[in-house]
Amino acid sequence: MSSPVTADLQEAVIVIAREAGAAIMQVYANAFEVERKSDASPLTAADMAAHHAIVDGLQRLTPDWPVLSEEAADIPWETRRHWSRYWLVDPLDGTREFVKRNGEFTVNIALIDCGVPVFGVVLAPVDGALWHGVVGQQAYRRDGEIDVELRTRAPATGTLRVAASRSHRDPRTDALLARIGDAETIGLGSSLKFCRIAEGSLDVYPRFGPTSEWDTAAAQCVLEAAGGAVLAPDGRAFRYNRRETLLNGDFIALGDTQLPWKSWL
Repeated sequence: MSSPVTADLQEAVIVIAREAGAAIMQVYANAFEVERKSDASPLTAADMAAHHAIVDGLQRLTPDWPVLSEEAADIPWETRRHWSRYWLVDPLDGTREFVKRNGEFTVNIALIDCGVPVFGVVLAPVDGALWHGVVGQQAYRRDGEIDVELRTRAPATGTLRVAASRSHRDPRTDALLARIGDAETIGLGSSLKFCRIAEGSLDVYPRFGPTSEWDTAAAQCVLEAAGGAVLAPDGRAFRYNRRETLLNGDFIALGDTQLPWKSWL
């Protein structure tokens, strides 16, 4: 069966991501209010502006494919369980970083096919850097209109560069870092951590505790297309829309899959 991810589709989604990024930056440039959702996570006008830009764009592009966005995630499992192909979107990943105005937030758009993330776009609105990848093909970083192919650092030798969340550090992460031993820790927000591993500037990103499926799917595509992996503690690849919950379990993202990561967990 032919891939649903054509070159035209890729470019159209990149345009949509950039439109969402522009909407985010309009809010970012001025004072904005911060609301709280039911789980106490922050919500701003930028989240909703990006949500509408992406959902409207994707529905025009592929009207037969559903869209699941963080900002409209109340779709019943009885409906979702029948989806074979759909878009999974985080309009503004790293809202906490957006509120802090540190620039470490992204737009995430992924195409899921039979539970597998097959195409992802990640945009950093502040500097315009954009990562995109098709699993089984290639990953790229695009600055302006220039694409640079990405490969992870493998074999990863010497001091390992380990990504840690800016907002979600916990004791289990600290214990894992101690077991790695020779490691340099780099704090970074949102899905940028996966993208830096895809570029080869980071090696490992362990995550304990809940994330949502829209937090990881797009950047997982980029990382896997660059030669890396996102794995559950039992070694299984991350898959999507397999359960009623939209929460992920623990995972580790790797640039070099031959690292002794099981001994660190």
